[in-house]
Order: sequence, then C-alpha cells, then structure tokens
Amino acid sequence: MKALFSALLVALLAAPAFAQMKVGVIASSTGPTAFVGIPQKNTVPLLPTRIGDVGVEYIYYDDASDATQTVQFVKRFLTEHKVDAFIGPTGSPNAMAVLPFIAESGTPMLAPVGTPAVVLPMDEQKRWVFKTTQNDGLIADALIAHMKKNGVKTLGFIGYNDPYGESWLKEITAQAKSAGINLVAVERYQRTDQSVGGQAIKLVSAKPDAILIAGTGGPAVLPHTTLVDLGYKGRIYQTHGAATPDFVRLGGKKLEGAFMAASAMVVLDQVPDSMPSKKVAQAYVAAYEKLHGVKPATFGANVFDAGLLLQKAAPEAMKKAKPGTPEFRAALRDALESVRELVGTQGVYNMSVQDHSGFDQRGRVMMVLKDGVWQLLPD
Repeated sequence: MKALFSALLVALLAAPAFAQMKVGVIASSTGPTAFVGIPQKNTVPLLPTRIGDVGVEYIYYDDASDATQTVQFVKRFLTEHKVDAFIGPTGSPNAMAVLPFIAESGTPMLAPVGTPAVVLPMDEQKRWVFKTTQNDGLIADALIAHMKKNGVKTLGFIGYNDPYGESWLKEITAQAKSAGINLVAVERYQRTDQSVGGQAIKLVSAKPDAILIAGTGGPAVLPHTTLVDLGYKGRIYQTHGAATPDFVRLGGKKLEGAFMAASAMVVLDQVPDSMPSKKVAQAYVAAYEKLHGVKPATFGANVFDAGLLLQKAAPEAMKKAKPGTPEFRAALRDALESVRELVGTQGVYNMSVQDHSGFDQRGRVMMVLKDGVWQLLPD
C-alpha cells in the first residue's frame, strides 16, 4: 500500500500542470445598487469556464455598493489571487475609484458601468478598462433625435450627484445645444434620497417641454413620480440606467408614457430578427431563466458580454504568454483592444485605441412605456 501511494504521488507530481486563468468579479449584490448587481452576480455561472485548453476560475466579492470596499477587494485580488482580469464593479463611482490600482498592476478590467468616464477621455489609466455598456453619447444621441423630432425646444434635467449624473449632464448639455434645444433647469439628487420635492418644483416652474432623468433602476423612479404628482404634463425621458424590472414595478402607472433609449434586450421580442444581437441575447435570457427561474435585467447581460470579450481575446493573448504573468495581462489588454465585429447581447463590439466601448447604433433603440410594458418605437 505504501509503495502504491508513493507511486501515485510521483505520478501526480510528474503530471503536467493545467493552465488556469483567474478572473476577479466584483458586483454590488447588496446595498443601494443591488438591483443592478444581483443580475450581474447571477450571470457569473453562465460565463465560459474553459477557453481553449485553459480553465477559467471566477472569484466573486460583493462590495455592498461601497467604493471603499471595492478598492479593498481589488487590492486583495491583485495580492492574494493574482487575477488575470477583472469583471466589474457595478457602480460608476466604484469603478472610478479603482482605476489607479488597475492601471498600476497592468490588469484589464471589463466594466459593466454607466459612466463613460472610465474610458473617456482615453489616458494611461483608462487604457486598461473596457466598458460593456453603451456610452452616454450613443444613448443621448437617440434621446435628442426623438426630442427634436417631437418638437421639444426646452429641456429640464435632474440626475445623480455622482459620476453617472455628471457624465449625463455634460453629454446632454452639449447635444441639446447642437440640436437647438435650450437647457432651462438643472437639478441633482443622491441615489439614497427619499424626497426630491424641492428639485421637482424648480423643474416644473421652469416649464420645459421635456425633462430628462439621469438615474438608475429604482432610484430613477422618485423624480419621475414626483414630477407626475406635481402635475407636470411634458415629456419625461429616462436614460438606459432605468432599464430594470424594478423601475417599472416601483413606479407603476405614474411612469406611463416614459421614453427611454437602451439596449434592444429590453424589447427583445419586438426587434426584428435582422438585429445582430437578438440571437445572442435570446440565448443568454434562456440560459439565465433556466438557472434562476426569472428573466434577467439588462445589467446582467453586460457581465455576459464581458465573458464573450474574454473568450474572444484570451486565445490571442495565450499565443504570447501564459496566464498568471504580467506578459499575459498586457497581451490580453492588447487583444481586447483589437476585438472587431463581436456580436454580444448589447450590440456589436468594435474596439479601438480610442474607443474601449465599441458600440454603434446597433447597440440601442428607442422605446416608450405603455400599459406597464416597454414598447419599441420606430426609427
């Protein structure tokens, strides 16, 4: 028996070690942004566990929507787990907080966050980040086009007092000006606010033809319903951050007639089969529903697309270096930047040196909320 054990031990030691790629995943499955983070966390089991001959291990932490915890977990991933890439975090402020550590370590991060500030303007830190959500400019372009088509001349704005809201204010100010739409009132609020009555009164008093709310999920409901309660009769627009079941459920009938530009995933059954992302999105939704018993919010799909990007880029990086090395992480970054015409759930990715989101107009559609259901609007 002892001889047999010794022989087995020698055989195990002599066997070639299987290569493994480690991916650190951070999502907010608790805290104020849990409505976004939960479908992201739940998508992790659907990510590829093998890329070529290399196994992929996903290590998950919940940052509880706290940027301080996000930083701590990133440091832990780098020192203890020595990950080859990151997926996450959920929140825009969280992603901005970890940029220096991502760049210093030379580790690519696939960020499913709203703010384009993680990739724009491009610099030495942001070159390590790839964003799996549509940049605000692409969504704003659709919103402004719809406003202009429907005679909107004046616009009010209320958005988060954080990087997400700041980015949207900057984008909508520039695009509204170019379209000849006058921004007549600007208000801000916190994700955790319980009332925005004061801000809403100021917006209504300015009598804009339309108001844009730059919020996400449940917290995007509060300004909307408050405006309706005050009797505002103009058009109310939402950003793609509101594309969650919670938004519709919490707001109820007061959200009727809301306009939004977002991923086609929100109205997947209504888009034509010719839309490139439809089949990929349908496959993801079916797999998620089979595993969890419910359909996913679009935010989960952003994490699924991160897996598709890794699946596309990692084989190219593996030609140059082995996972677990700085050389592999650098090669993975370069390969991600070279991804072309990759069809994901959110659209088609065409990365470049200056564009680390890579979406075009195939990545968004306009819709309106009717009878509690988002309805696709014609171009």
